[in-house]
Amino acid sequence: MQNENFIKGQGAQRNVVNRFDRYTYEPEDEDFETVKTSFTEVFPKTIVNQVKSEDLPMEYSMNPYQGCEHGCSYCFARPTHEYWGYSAGIDFERKIMVKKNAPELLEKFFQKRAYKPAPILLSGNTDCYQPAERQFEITRKILQVCLDYRHPVNVLTKNALVLRDLDILQPMAEQNLVSVSLSIPTINEELRRKMEPRTSSAKNKLKAVEILSEHKIPVNVMVAPIIPGLNSDEPLAILKAISDAGAQSFGYTLVRLNDTVEPVFVQWIETFFPDRAQKVLNLIRSTRGGKLGEKRYFDRQKGEGNIAEMIHNTFKIGRKKYFEGKEFPKLSTGNFTGTKDQQLRLFD
Repeated sequence: MQNENFIKGQGAQRNVVNRFDRYTYEPEDEDFETVKTSFTEVFPKTIVNQVKSEDLPMEYSMNPYQGCEHGCSYCFARPTHEYWGYSAGIDFERKIMVKKNAPELLEKFFQKRAYKPAPILLSGNTDCYQPAERQFEITRKILQVCLDYRHPVNVLTKNALVLRDLDILQPMAEQNLVSVSLSIPTINEELRRKMEPRTSSAKNKLKAVEILSEHKIPVNVMVAPIIPGLNSDEPLAILKAISDAGAQSFGYTLVRLNDTVEPVFVQWIETFFPDRAQKVLNLIRSTRGGKLGEKRYFDRQKGEGNIAEMIHNTFKIGRKKYFEGKEFPKLSTGNFTGTKDQQLRLFD
């Protein structure tokens, strides 16, 4: 039974101590329900990040926002908010930094003479289609730059707002320049409202998969994270639903609660699922060698133990049953010239 003392529409239920702060103070009676989301413009010098993690397939990523309004308690990006002097808790969801100069920075990046094109992941850290995007439209402008320069981009989001930009995505897809990955960790709407309180509904995400596919935009679905004891009974149902909607591939990860994600998640599950909180936490520990987190490359993706093995086997069955014969296309870099000029490369 859910604890009645909770903040509606919120993943984190409080701020947690910033690891880098020497002194911290937070009033016990602070009323976070009255705190509104704030947006602060920041001025980065670069927008494209080189991905150096050995177990990730992409070479580059970019994030038009820091912090995320979606409110997923398990979000691995929460600790990055601490570098800005904020908390990984409620601050991460309500103090959003906005990079309005991202499109201009991306254009300058494309114009570098030494740059060799490779697909860029849009949303490597925080969601590029979070609610703030309705107001700022930075992601839309970034996609327009990618179309203008004929540069490939992979979009990752939990939000059906991606459909707003079909007018850009469709001509990009015609040139094999874009794919969309939608994160769908559950199709149980009651659970979705607790797990991801400000994302699109499961129904709307599945509809987005269908509409994108109808417009011949390649769609992948991330069934992530799998949380033992919460959504670990859903993989086959999710894989059937997304395959029927037109998804061409899928990926998945096991939940891991590194650094200050751990206290945020622990309080979240104790608030929303007090009757099974300890069971879920112990199941997670069983997949992480007795811990709740894991930072080692490759190990952090697959987990260990019987529960992890059962989850992996379930996805193997689902892949064979619902995705056999489906193939996800590789994006093209062939028409990128470093300019908006439409002339193709002659000397590669």
